[in-house]
Amino acid sequence: MTDYGHDLLFGTFISPQSQRPQEAVALAQLTEQSGLDLATFQDHPYQPAFLDTWTLLTWVAARTERVRVSANVLNLPLRPPAVLARAAASLDLLSGGRFELGLGAGAFWDAIEAMGGPRRGPAEAVSALSEAIDIIRAIWDGSARGGVFLDGEHYHVRGAKRGPEPAHDIPIWLGAYKPRMLRLIGAKADGWLPTLAYLKDGDLERGNRVIDEAAAAAGRDPRQVRRLLNVSGAFVPESQGFLQGTPQQWVDELLPLAVEQGIAAFILASDDPRAIEVFGAEVAPALREAVARERQAAGTTPGEVVRGPKALALRRDGIDYDGLPPALRATAVEPGDREYAKVRSTYLRTGSPGLVIRPDSAAAVAEALEFARKQRGPLAVRSGGHGISGRSTNDGGIVIDVSRLNQVEVLDPAAGRIRVGPGARWGHLADKLLPHGLAISSGDYGDVGVGGLATAGGIGLLGRKYGLTIDHVAAAELVLADGTQLRADASEHPDLFWALRGAGGNFGIVTALELDAYPVRDVVFSVMVFDGGNTAALIRNWGELVEAAPRELTSFLYLFAQRGAPPVARLMNVYAGDDTEAAVAALTPLLKIGPLLDQQAQLAPYAAIIPAYDSQHDGGQRNPLISNGHAVHLTPEIGDLVTEGLLSHVAPWVSVRAVGGAVNDADPAATSYPHRHQNFNLSSVGSAQGKFRSHWDELRPYLDGLYLSFETDDRPERLSDAFPGATLTRLGRLKAAYDPENIFNANFPIPPEVPARPTA
Repeated sequence: MTDYGHDLLFGTFISPQSQRPQEAVALAQLTEQSGLDLATFQDHPYQPAFLDTWTLLTWVAARTERVRVSANVLNLPLRPPAVLARAAASLDLLSGGRFELGLGAGAFWDAIEAMGGPRRGPAEAVSALSEAIDIIRAIWDGSARGGVFLDGEHYHVRGAKRGPEPAHDIPIWLGAYKPRMLRLIGAKADGWLPTLAYLKDGDLERGNRVIDEAAAAAGRDPRQVRRLLNVSGAFVPESQGFLQGTPQQWVDELLPLAVEQGIAAFILASDDPRAIEVFGAEVAPALREAVARERQAAGTTPGEVVRGPKALALRRDGIDYDGLPPALRATAVEPGDREYAKVRSTYLRTGSPGLVIRPDSAAAVAEALEFARKQRGPLAVRSGGHGISGRSTNDGGIVIDVSRLNQVEVLDPAAGRIRVGPGARWGHLADKLLPHGLAISSGDYGDVGVGGLATAGGIGLLGRKYGLTIDHVAAAELVLADGTQLRADASEHPDLFWALRGAGGNFGIVTALELDAYPVRDVVFSVMVFDGGNTAALIRNWGELVEAAPRELTSFLYLFAQRGAPPVARLMNVYAGDDTEAAVAALTPLLKIGPLLDQQAQLAPYAAIIPAYDSQHDGGQRNPLISNGHAVHLTPEIGDLVTEGLLSHVAPWVSVRAVGGAVNDADPAATSYPHRHQNFNLSSVGSAQGKFRSHWDELRPYLDGLYLSFETDDRPERLSDAFPGATLTRLGRLKAAYDPENIFNANFPIPPEVPARPTA
């Protein structure tokens, strides 16, 4: 008598007839149209009367938009697990996370052997399936180091490369009836998928008991195993037996299976279009309502995320995990969860937060913040996840990850007004703007998140023509430290609007931004590679040419040094327009800054040069080192010191980004980013903190200000470099007004400064 509390799923079990190949596809589409969740197909690769199930699954996924697809179940002996793992992950990625893996140990051994597969006895089949699950999960685990090795009785994998990772955490459901298979489900699988017609009285209860005991013995919570059931019957006006009657009779007869036997997915085995429609339109919603009433009466919490003892043991002190609001639990990630590796780190920093909360609305952000404030340990806020400074993760604390707030909406194409969530990545934003002939300058990498860049500054590849990203922010919606949700723009909360454009991470969690894009479609994109042996001269020559270049040209210089080889210089240039003759005239002088090794140029949409790769950020360093500073000119002193850092490998990777032009048209007091007279931003990455800081201490007298997004030096002087003089004073007063307790203190916190009372 167990209800495991899973949300209910409903689906279909469709025959993949090869004589009528489009029928199965049409029934899967009808499954989706009828509001059902799953379209599943039996898998008998040796049966010519059936389509190949894997081919059918890919075709159905391409012809549908919402419904999930699965075999019911795949024949393991004829599908090698390492190949199956890659195929499953690929289909999951292509379908947007809509593949589920139903898997069987095999049957009909004569037919399997005739196809070249192995013949296995019952114990061997279970053992092979157990090995296959280990291989599949290891292939999917792209975060683990090294290859996959397994020297099993049935499968031998020797250093197989991992990946790709699926789009979602693919569950493995096993078709099973006998105790040995049921114990395997409890120990390793995510679901039990039998067919009701093959079960005898009491088999469900006995099967659940075996699975539950095996799960407990493996250190798992039995609720980690979903119970699914293939059912069949007929919809007729008068009752003719079990599941042979009206939709209401079906509801009445399936209800005990859900609330007493723990079945959380009912899959209709039928090729009858009318039966599928009735099951989706009448049975599924009515049964969901009936189960909800029973659970409410019994005090059962539906949809609860279940973690086993091993995962629970990895929880961190100081966090009330059980106190997390129910609406946030389903997507929150703990250290023991499979998804943890995907969300723990930023681009450079390997983090180890105790909890990553992923809200999907402004209200959920406020709820997450209220919870986080009550916990011990640090709080970090993350947008798209790139976070080169590493401040959007932490060790042992809470991360509020707003990557699910990633909507992009073009509000007014003619005026260029757009609305975008902070969790969107700039590559996706550029793709959305492209059909409208619009663009916004957005850094040099498409996986950078909107929220961080659009509140810190935004030094991008269109900057000299159109300015910083923050110069085009028209409004922001955010959650303040006390949970208040408000909008800030030039007329509402203008002081806060001023602060958000340059020091946004100190004042709240942005949940939406309005920006004004500008008409840009095609640009001339150029890459040049030089021998950087004479580094100082190359830097100086490039700097002088960029300062004299037309504003349409923005150029970024990257310098790399490997031991035993001269430095290599790479230019990334964008001419903001489609006038190729003018672009060639602007680019040609740059070819002479040093010995040219390679060059190419092309006319391309702006979106094509900053694609979003949707890469997982794996960090790699516990405490990454990156520092930066602005410069009016690239003086000989700067060139010499950069060369010294490169050749000594104290700073073996250097980037110099051109600003100036339209960036400097803005009034320094118009935003909290006051650096409006410099022409360059210089940054570098190191590995030895002492030497790296000393190197930068030598550089800073020749620099003027810095950009917080490229800085990990947390000494107090850096805050003054970023916000000099009156800017920091004003920010301190606003901090006292909007975040007096300094809740947002992970990203160069500004001390709240309460104005002194006038003396009498």
